[in-house]
Amino acid sequence: MKTCAACGSDALATHLRVAGQPGEEGLIPSTDRFGTALSDIVRCASCGHMQLERFPPDAMLVEAYYEASTADYVEEEAGQRATARVALEQIERHTGGPRALLDLGCWVGFLMAEARDRRWRTLGVEPSTFASARARRLGLDVIQGDLMDADVPLGEWDAVVLGDVLEHVTVPGDALDRVRALLKPGGVVYIALPDAGSRVARVLGRRWWSVLPTHVHYFTRNSLATLLRRRGFDPLVVRTAPKAFSVAYYLDRIGGYSRPLANGLVRAAQLAGVAERMWAPDFRDRMSVVARSRSSIS
Repeated sequence: MKTCAACGSDALATHLRVAGQPGEEGLIPSTDRFGTALSDIVRCASCGHMQLERFPPDAMLVEAYYEASTADYVEEEAGQRATARVALEQIERHTGGPRALLDLGCWVGFLMAEARDRRWRTLGVEPSTFASARARRLGLDVIQGDLMDADVPLGEWDAVVLGDVLEHVTVPGDALDRVRALLKPGGVVYIALPDAGSRVARVLGRRWWSVLPTHVHYFTRNSLATLLRRRGFDPLVVRTAPKAFSVAYYLDRIGGYSRPLANGLVRAAQLAGVAERMWAPDFRDRMSVVARSRSSIS
């Protein structure tokens, strides 16, 4: 039995029976199939953290993320940029304004583009060939490579962003050690990810829309704070982190439960003239954390 990735305890017990296969589309960043993971989910009795009972091989994940491509987020640029602006406002409260920002897992680069417009110096790292190419089309400096191994200057960044990244990393503690090495002393990390301790997650259980083949960890507010403190960070602020998408996008996600219902709702929204309206419903099952590094490490 593995130990808890958040607190190190070995008090792990089966929490959700969700083992399955990734499906024909493989491992992709977004999906419309909910309730299936690559192994059953176990829960730590000490800190409440949840993770896969057996992690997939790292080589499988690396290959999947290099090959990942989807037009979903590209088509939802306006909402993604609006979400990015909210994140940057939170970061700037703790950096004293725009300075040097590194986005690990920058996907198609919308947060970096918004940061550049706010006069940040930016660099991104993204494994996906599709997404890194899209980001470069925006004139952004993006390294295609593994988040942990990319050739990025150490000790140079005022802020590092991990947006929907940490739940995909098999050893999140190592990822945070990497972030500390990249940050200037006293720099901050911004993390956004699903909140497995939320009321919605608890009520829906295995049918929660964040139970996906791509996710290997399921953090709660407590387990993420525990991991951050163990790795040399002091959490500064925790809040919900809703995402802005079009009404049609959100209604189409219902297809993960019922495709006919989703299609009907999208058609109704189109007829009502609201399908393309931006919407950021706060289900309170996503969280963002800003944490400050106590010091950099080599």
